[in-house]
Amino acid sequence: MDDTWQPYEITSDEAGAPELGVLLDELGAGRLTELLVEHKALVFRGFGVTPDAVDAVFARLVPDRLPYVHGNSPRTKVGGNLYTSTEYPQQYTISMHNELSYAHRWPTRLAFYCEKAAERGGATPVLDGELWLGSLDAEVRDAFAGGIRYVQNLHDGLGFGKSWQDTFETDDRRAVEAFLRESRAEWEWNEDGLRVVQLRPATVKHPVTGAEVWFNQADQWHPAGLGDEASAELYDILTPDEFPQYVTFADGTPIPDAYITQILGRGLEHAVDVDWRDGDVLLIDNVLLAHGRRPFEGTRRVLVALSDTD
Repeated sequence: MDDTWQPYEITSDEAGAPELGVLLDELGAGRLTELLVEHKALVFRGFGVTPDAVDAVFARLVPDRLPYVHGNSPRTKVGGNLYTSTEYPQQYTISMHNELSYAHRWPTRLAFYCEKAAERGGATPVLDGELWLGSLDAEVRDAFAGGIRYVQNLHDGLGFGKSWQDTFETDDRRAVEAFLRESRAEWEWNEDGLRVVQLRPATVKHPVTGAEVWFNQADQWHPAGLGDEASAELYDILTPDEFPQYVTFADGTPIPDAYITQILGRGLEHAVDVDWRDGDVLLIDNVLLAHGRRPFEGTRRVLVALSDTD
């Protein structure tokens, strides 16, 4: 583990390429993959990527873009499997996580494009998942060794959190059931909507490097991750099993608040901020690296695309 790790920056001046697309063509898909596995994150600066050029750039970085199906973050689809990075209120920090780590399948790469940097704040922190795992106390790592049980209560159009229609980008129940069947999830329809239960591991190993990384969203699905005030309000309204999303150990045992506090704190403590400038592009390995968002002021528009490219 290397606590001095930084994303690898490639600038237009150093590359001598007037356009990012030119550089990516020169690199080729194979070399790009090698660089990403080696450095975990690549930041492309100074290329002046415009909104009109994003599709062409992302076609090279994240080919065969995936839909954000079963995602739990509030996003807006702005193009062909291109989304706003998040619409979570700007005054809050989004803690460290790997995209869709609670799902049966997850994207291997994420590409971010900064169309408009915030006036203040709004960095995207990134975190080495192997470092995150190693930073946790042995007691916490051992407790999670048996895996995690994720619970979602997705309403039918009226309620807390996202609806099942928004979550799965369809209003076809049969399509949802086919997706969940393939995901090996348990589910049931009820008068309020859809309940989904999934058992997942807390760590995974990278398919190329073999590095074992912390790879779950226990802290984001647990009430203790919301902060004391929001957590208390949720408990006043609902029982834990009725929360829009909830998490326990795999056997159903509650996860102690102190474990969640440690996971959150150490993740943010070891994260490295990528400070945005207009036109920047960030490519990350979604297994090796977690990401989040710092609070910001003003207007910020960052787009994201997902891919399972090897």
